[in-house]
Amino acid sequence: MMDKFLIIKTRDEFLRIRISDILYFEADRNYTKLLLSEGIQFTFAINIGKIEEMFQTQYIDAQSMLIRVGKSFIVNKNYILQINLPKQKLLLLTPGGKPRELIVSKEPLKALKEMLEQEGIKPKKNIE
Repeated sequence: MMDKFLIIKTRDEFLRIRISDILYFEADRNYTKLLLSEGIQFTFAINIGKIEEMFQTQYIDAQSMLIRVGKSFIVNKNYILQINLPKQKLLLLTPGGKPRELIVSKEPLKALKEMLEQEGIKPKKNIE
């Protein structure tokens, strides 16, 4: 499988990130924090909406892996371990086995849960 990369460019920086290494993006006012699955963290002077636009223009299939959850997060759905609605908690598990807990408001969390449930019950195509 070919690795897909997301290019993030600012006036002062150029970053080339393997999409499968992205754990999540987190909005912080006009900044966006990026956490990679290895625990490496970056902060950009770009808002999260701009980041979302970047991967929409660069890769159509990035959208199937990277999901916007509420106003604050874009998460890599391959790392989602648990969604807890009462505690408004989204638990991501990195390949190294380090859990990351994100606090997300109920509505976006509920939408994410429903979307993942729908995906889970899609009929598998028979390969003849």
